[in-house]
Amino acid sequence: MTALQFFWFFLIGLLFSGFFFLEGFDYGVGMSVQTLAHNEREKDQIVHTIGPVWDGNEVWLLTAGGAMFASFPYWYSTLFSGYYLILFFILVGLIIRGVSFEFRSRVPAHQKNIWNWTLTIGSFMVPFFLGVMFISMIQGMPIGKDGNMTAHFTDYINVFSVVGGIAMVLLTYLHGLNFIALKTSGAIRERARNYAQLAYWVLYVGLVVFALLLIFQTDFIQVHPVGTLALLVVIVALTVLAHVASFKGAELTAFLASGLTLVAVVVLLFQGLFPRVMISSIDPAYDLLIENSSSTPYTLTVMSIVAITLVPFVLAYTAWSYYIFRKRITLPAVGASEGY
Repeated sequence: MTALQFFWFFLIGLLFSGFFFLEGFDYGVGMSVQTLAHNEREKDQIVHTIGPVWDGNEVWLLTAGGAMFASFPYWYSTLFSGYYLILFFILVGLIIRGVSFEFRSRVPAHQKNIWNWTLTIGSFMVPFFLGVMFISMIQGMPIGKDGNMTAHFTDYINVFSVVGGIAMVLLTYLHGLNFIALKTSGAIRERARNYAQLAYWVLYVGLVVFALLLIFQTDFIQVHPVGTLALLVVIVALTVLAHVASFKGAELTAFLASGLTLVAVVVLLFQGLFPRVMISSIDPAYDLLIENSSSTPYTLTVMSIVAITLVPFVLAYTAWSYYIFRKRITLPAVGASEGY
């Protein structure tokens, strides 16, 4: 394995980490529209918290997929062909979620609830099926010598993958609640904090189940025992920190801790895969490795130069956007029109 191959494996993990940190609270906010708000004005207030940033946050997922395509074409081809239906459901969730922002601001009031539901359902579908995909991937999939995946329903949908999907939904929902508490004022702020305080008790149970399944249904403990156990401890510690912060009203701390929990989950999955990118349940000899799944050294070199040059500007622009829209969102006036 060369340094460039490791760099791009690390960078793809970093892109997915950024995606779940930033887009994760978007999904949580979307799910909160129908579960947290009590009236249409509160729903508008919730949506306005992510109005200026949600579409920019989704670019992290596109960039991660594009980086995988260019740097690890064999990983990309096996993953995207083998998970075609799962990725189709993720795409459906992204589409109905995206159009709901536009339509709910333009339809008559009596039709608005339809698009509130599509926003909530789409925001649920994406993290759930991403969780199912990643967890089934680390369990090992029936990948043959030629790199083709011939999986059945139970390879995709099983106890562990469903638990992973539910855990991802719960983590993003809590991240969204912490963001709403951080970005709003009034009754919705207090309600978001109260909901989060209760939901964390459910998450503790989910984390125990997830950790046990990870230990007994993957080879992470055999391959990387120290890193796996350390990251599980970090995930629990960050969860406790976010929970305590929500009780103390330290909203920024709760938000950062819940976001870093999602990042720690991504790091856990990627370190468990290393030095593999896909695990074959047929024969370890058929595993896709970093060293034999990447593009040519020339391609990786050119891409590295472009990434090192452009990524700092992207990060600076993202930080500036959040700084500009840093103020809390108040409850819209009666009859106020939407715009985002």
